[in-house]
Amino acid sequence: MLTEVAEAVRLQEGPPGVRSVLRALRRLAPASTKDLSRATGLPVPIVAALGNELRRRGFVTTQRPSRLTEAGLDLVAQLGMDLTLDATCTTCDGRELVIPDVLDEAVRRLRALMESGPAADMAIDQSHCTAETKVRRVLALLTAGALPGGSLLLIGDDDLVSLAVAVVGDVLGAPIVERVTVVDISPEILDYIQKVSAGLGTRVETVQHDLRLPLPAELHEQHDVAMTDPPYTAEGARLFLSRAVEGLRPGPSHSVFFSFGGKSPDEMLEVQREIMGLGLVTNGFVRNFNEYEGSGILGGVGFFQHLLTTTSTAPSHAGEFSGPLYTGDKRTRQREYTCVACDARLRVGPGARWTAVAALREEGCPNCGKGPFRPGRLVPAEDPAPPAEQPPAEQPPAPVQVPAQVPAQTPVQAPVQQAAPTPTPAPPPASASAPAPAAPVGRTYGWRPPAEQDRAALAERARPYVTRQADERDLPAIGRFEAEIARVSFGEDAIDDPARWASRLGRAMEKSKAGMIVAHGPDEEPVGWCWVSINQNAMTGDRYANFRSLAVSPVDNRSDVAELLLTAGLEFCLAGGITEVVGRVHVGNVPMRTVYRKFGFDPTSLSMKLFLPEGEPEGDSAR
Repeated sequence: MLTEVAEAVRLQEGPPGVRSVLRALRRLAPASTKDLSRATGLPVPIVAALGNELRRRGFVTTQRPSRLTEAGLDLVAQLGMDLTLDATCTTCDGRELVIPDVLDEAVRRLRALMESGPAADMAIDQSHCTAETKVRRVLALLTAGALPGGSLLLIGDDDLVSLAVAVVGDVLGAPIVERVTVVDISPEILDYIQKVSAGLGTRVETVQHDLRLPLPAELHEQHDVAMTDPPYTAEGARLFLSRAVEGLRPGPSHSVFFSFGGKSPDEMLEVQREIMGLGLVTNGFVRNFNEYEGSGILGGVGFFQHLLTTTSTAPSHAGEFSGPLYTGDKRTRQREYTCVACDARLRVGPGARWTAVAALREEGCPNCGKGPFRPGRLVPAEDPAPPAEQPPAEQPPAPVQVPAQVPAQTPVQAPVQQAAPTPTPAPPPASASAPAPAAPVGRTYGWRPPAEQDRAALAERARPYVTRQADERDLPAIGRFEAEIARVSFGEDAIDDPARWASRLGRAMEKSKAGMIVAHGPDEEPVGWCWVSINQNAMTGDRYANFRSLAVSPVDNRSDVAELLLTAGLEFCLAGGITEVVGRVHVGNVPMRTVYRKFGFDPTSLSMKLFLPEGEPEGDSAR
């Protein structure tokens, strides 16, 4: 099971990574995805994907924050991890340093400086650390003996550590360093540091410089200690650390303080190789030491490493650097985002109008000017992008959050003949040249089976998922889908027990499996569910199809899987000679309404509900 879950999300850490999430859930429950990310060191999207896989297998609850189910607790016990002992220091929360009360003022002042300072540039991997983290970094310098006294070189300083050093010195009554040198490419950051530091009593020098170029000669071998928080790539680590080494005095035991984000073991091996290639050794390492505002993909935290120079230490980049440096430079795929307000699909990434989703959020949707934006699948940057400013009706369906039709516990009344749009079956290939039958007046035929080329394209977009008829082995997953559908459709009134739904659908399956369709991957575990039943109008005797359920798990190509299921359902109708299809959806379920609109469904009726008080209100009998 551990291997299956790891393979399902392409987890580089393999089964041990799945174990770490289960162990963290056992210890921290109820736990948010962000909590689990911080506890395991795995990125938030990876933890979310693992949680979904475990949830589909019945080991994690559907409620948030997450807990282990009874089956999950049994699994943890079988794996020998049924122990909740936690030795993490409750005072420092594992960071090894505590901000003393005397520096609370420094935290408050730095927080105010951050609010009026330059904004983070996400395109070059900036994500500002918190005011508390700034003060902890200063305390780390003091604890290691790198300060007070001496000179400090900051290779990049969008985190304003130079101001933190100056503010701490001001709060304590005297400078704690002889000189701080800041090297950064941003004139905005450097001007702000100069303006603020001028009245704090600490000597701060700023140098505007592109770190792709060697340090200016006057900075070579001039500093006692260095600090850097580089772009979170192996190349970024190597370059920024190399520039730090350029600026340190020769000889062993000079300190370099290095902040970085969590990566996979293979990626971290690259970073460690760069550190050793520079002749540096690790003297200390603290996970989750740094907290960032933003950087949500890494759980908002990063590690802090204390490195020491040796007699072998030397820069690895004496000349210019011209390769990829930032994560955006190395990214080869774009991600599609859907505007929640208008369903427009927009691409973010290399070559797109927005290189980062932060820029899209700041600008707003080009179609409606609003947001927020829901992340979708990754696509190659060279693939043609859909026009961003087309009306939503002309775009492919939005990713289905929880597309809810009429759940099975709700009685469905037979519609009158005109209650729904009526798709017309396409003529068979042998008579493709024959004219299509004339459409009855007043009817709109909104869907036809996809051509062979379109069908192949849809299958490719939906890979690795395919459809098949549902059977008894799928009931646990189907029960979870139906429970989620009920929650979206009926809120607090929902019957949302997956076991009850699985039992009810099992009884329906005993009568007929026809029209019950699942989408699944190589492991056969359903990621989507569609149920179409054939009914008869009690008044006219006409047969019609009722789309009872459609739901898709949050996989990367969610919208394509939804389209695959809906296509399979409609083709089932045509195969049975059905020409009228009815689907009902909750008024608040915008994603499902969008999918219906994509396939040509027209709204024909509106259900309205009114709740009356129980019993006769007092005082009304005299009226």
